[in-house]
Amino acid sequence: MSEIYRLATIEDAEEQFKVIDGAYESIRELGITFRAANGDIDLIRENLLELTSYVLEIDGSIAATILLKNLPELTELPFLYWFAVLPEFKNQGVGNRVLTYVEEVIVRDTLLSSGVVLATSKNHPWLLPMYERKGYQAFHERPLGETDTLVFLKKTLFQQVQLAQ
Repeated sequence: MSEIYRLATIEDAEEQFKVIDGAYESIRELGITFRAANGDIDLIRENLLELTSYVLEIDGSIAATILLKNLPELTELPFLYWFAVLPEFKNQGVGNRVLTYVEEVIVRDTLLSSGVVLATSKNHPWLLPMYERKGYQAFHERPLGETDTLVFLKKTLFQQVQLAQ
């Protein structure tokens, strides 16, 4: 089995849509109003043109994806967005591998960011505890639809050292 982490391109739009649409099916069933849950191919193309998207290919097909964007109104840290794993790869560590890759290789080692941020639904039955187990800590909340809350979580990747003047 070959695994390749790479930047997504506009040519990946249809395959990336398949991953996101499949992964967010359970989100739609829960009635959570994530933008990704109801995204279409045009929105996927827009994201690919405007944001940075990483994929994990397994044996030549996209198995997982995660986008990276800025959210300057909330944080200076990179924001992880539209994290999705193809349902066929669920519970095989694929999501953990792509998340760790983006956190460590891209955010920490390439962007030299001391941390990273993501958000999830407070009403989702397992996402919030999963991210907390991975070292994320809640720091901000805002309404998500009429009956849910979007919880923003931050993970410290390394401690910044203040140099004495």
